[in-house]
Amino acid sequence: MILTVTPNPALDLTWHVDRLTVGGTHRSDAGAARAGGKGLNVARVAHAQGAAVRAITTVGGRTGEEFAEELLASGVPHSFVPVAGATRRSIAIVDAELGDTTIVNERGVNPSDAEWGEMVAVVVDAVPSADVLVLSGSLPPGAPAALLSVLIGVGRDAGASVIVDTSGPALLLAAEAGASVLKPNGAELVEATGIGDPIEAARSLIARGAGLVLLSLGAEGMLAVTASDLLHARLDVPLAGNPTGAGDAAVAACAHLFAQGQRDPETILRRATAWSAAAVLMPLAGDISPTWTELEQRLLVSRPDPAAFRKDPA
Repeated sequence: MILTVTPNPALDLTWHVDRLTVGGTHRSDAGAARAGGKGLNVARVAHAQGAAVRAITTVGGRTGEEFAEELLASGVPHSFVPVAGATRRSIAIVDAELGDTTIVNERGVNPSDAEWGEMVAVVVDAVPSADVLVLSGSLPPGAPAALLSVLIGVGRDAGASVIVDTSGPALLLAAEAGASVLKPNGAELVEATGIGDPIEAARSLIARGAGLVLLSLGAEGMLAVTASDLLHARLDVPLAGNPTGAGDAAVAACAHLFAQGQRDPETILRRATAWSAAAVLMPLAGDISPTWTELEQRLLVSRPDPAAFRKDPA
């Protein structure tokens, strides 16, 4: 079973416009509202692909009421931790002409210490039945610095593999706490480590205690970095679409394979890259295209020269 924890969920609001113009007025068909946040997107994708999942998340305020109603209707197994602060919103505006997406994320309201304690208690209660614990997404401003390390420790003590998708100092803490897999993108990796070379930066996380780093490169695909190996996977032709759930789909693929006992980095990289690409083809985060098997067959996988990913200094 895959247990996901989303400490800073959001009601995802998505609109599609013909062309986004800064400062302009736009018209759109009715937008979509969906219970989101990275961990919930992971749970949706894995659940749709037949995995046993349970999503743990906070919920609060009027926004939380709509959030809870949508998640209940989705059929994704879940546990709510009630909090006083309103569930935040995340707004995505998809530009049809350019094929890109503009996102505005509210930061979120920090739960009280007692509310955080209740979330940890729910995880402690659920994790003994989990093969994989996924900790995914941002933390609200003011969240306890030790929260992520505590949750990773809870998962490891229960014998679960722990996959973490976060950013900033939390990424370093997750490595030091012994996360099985970390899934940053290039910008998050540089910001967290201060190292401009992405391969060196990824291996610095492994030196801190992480097992595998899956590094998202956007249209250039994905890297799998271990202490001794480097693999690169990319499509033969980049895809245009909505990339907002691509990283979450990659995490879902990794979690799905880990729950089946798969640990081979190349197998994980192939599936993660294919599901990530398949998410770009869908209008909403938390879904992947059924063409993912075809996309996986189109992947170009190599062991590249690490120098190929170094950026020339400005």
